[in-house]
Amino acid sequence: MQKNCTITGKIWLIIDHQNTLINDIDTDMIFHNQYLAITDIDTMGQYTFDNLEGWKDFYSKAKKGDIVIVGKNFGAGSSRQQAVDCFASLGIQAILAESFGAIYKRNAINSGMPIITITDIDLSKLSQREEITIDLENGTVSNQYINIQPFSKVQFDIYKAGNLFTFGKKIIEK
Repeated sequence: MQKNCTITGKIWLIIDHQNTLINDIDTDMIFHNQYLAITDIDTMGQYTFDNLEGWKDFYSKAKKGDIVIVGKNFGAGSSRQQAVDCFASLGIQAILAESFGAIYKRNAINSGMPIITITDIDLSKLSQREEITIDLENGTVSNQYINIQPFSKVQFDIYKAGNLFTFGKKIIEK
């Protein structure tokens, strides 16, 4: 499965009551541990941010093709694949954060979910649900108020292949 190198979607700024990006959203806030027995990816989306104050209804507002923007240390905490898969279930195209928890980052990359590190952002110039285009190959965003770190070659290759398994299979078949 060859994926597009550009992503266009409307953004969700995951902000608090002070209009700042929320930091330290751990995997329990993304996908609460009470739902860990759920294994059907198609149903996981309804529990996304179910344990994050102010965002419990995110699943009912999110649309296929949306892009999530969050603060620092996104996905910290315990390793749970559901914290990545719940976004895929909703059709979220990418997650942009100022930084990611190490295990979450690896799980997302391996799953082919574009997770992108923000190097600079001016929230005062952004609007909730504004449309942006991300060029994954060149590491650019159409909106001049968001700057990102380009993918590494391996991350880009895994993304284009669809996931780590497919990427590895292609290498073995060569």
